[in-house]
Amino acid sequence: MIVRLTATVLVVAFLSPAAIARDYISIAGSSTVLPFATIVAERLGRNVNQKTPVVESGGSSVGKKGVCDGIGTEFIDIGNASSRMKAAELEYCEKNGVKITEIKVGYDGIVVANSKKADRLKISLADLGKALTAEIPVDGKMVTNPYKKWSDVNPELPAIEIRVYGPPTTSGTRASFAEIVNEKAYCGKDAEAKAALKAAGKKAKACRAMRTDGAYVEAGEQDNLIVQKLQEDKGAFGIFGFSYLDQNSDTIQGAELSGVVPTFEAIAEGKYKAARALFFYVKHQHIGVIPGIEAYMAEWTKHWDDEGILADAGMIPMPRSERDEMAARIKNLPILNTADLR
Repeated sequence: MIVRLTATVLVVAFLSPAAIARDYISIAGSSTVLPFATIVAERLGRNVNQKTPVVESGGSSVGKKGVCDGIGTEFIDIGNASSRMKAAELEYCEKNGVKITEIKVGYDGIVVANSKKADRLKISLADLGKALTAEIPVDGKMVTNPYKKWSDVNPELPAIEIRVYGPPTTSGTRASFAEIVNEKAYCGKDAEAKAALKAAGKKAKACRAMRTDGAYVEAGEQDNLIVQKLQEDKGAFGIFGFSYLDQNSDTIQGAELSGVVPTFEAIAEGKYKAARALFFYVKHQHIGVIPGIEAYMAEWTKHWDDEGILADAGMIPMPRSERDEMAARIKNLPILNTADLR
């Protein structure tokens, strides 16, 4: 007699007994994706046949590394990220025998906000990068950023101390901010910075490093804690996702970056340039073993359109063509390859 084993049976055989016993979806990662993933998880949990997935934060790096760490109950099923997986991160997945599919779920703006009790900051993306990058050019050389006040960067800016609370290095928000603002808007375009970097044998990517002298203060992965700091300290600024600004617009306001105030419409129309895509990465080997993963992914498609509850929560919807493409990915589950990321 010939016995045929399905892919699901093979995976179950590979997983530990504890893994088979787990009957809920485990998700972790980006604090920006967190509120949206939580909404989807809670909607799924309304189904009497489904347990509500457990969604935790930790940062995009935690989500991308966590989903790639291995196969079994001790590892998460889905990793959330507000920055796209890099080839080196996917190679870690492949090293551990983990196969994943990448799903884009929407877009989000990165805001620099402060208390409404203070004036709104109006600053160019280039000056913002110049204020927060770890090194700037002085006399043709890259040196430690000496600026203490915003007016030191540009006399037209406020003569107040530069004090910005933001996420740590594990955050996709920080990675995207450093790339969009520090690297591309400032070092990639400023002639003096480009010359000094070339003389030092460095590329604009070096400008992604943030200041560590107190001008930029790592405030953890919980964006709501940064919001609280701004509500208590009207002289401080904070960096986080647009949804947190949207949900706290009665007490905080977004800075005008290069002439554009962060609004749902400005981000959706591409006018607000400090924006990025949001993703989750699902582990193939847990599908069909951990119950509800397919249903959870399908639940996203019910709420991510222009009139959906995720848009109401501050997520910027994808165009219809992208939504259709991602819905097809959820159905077909193409395996992400390093070639896709280059």
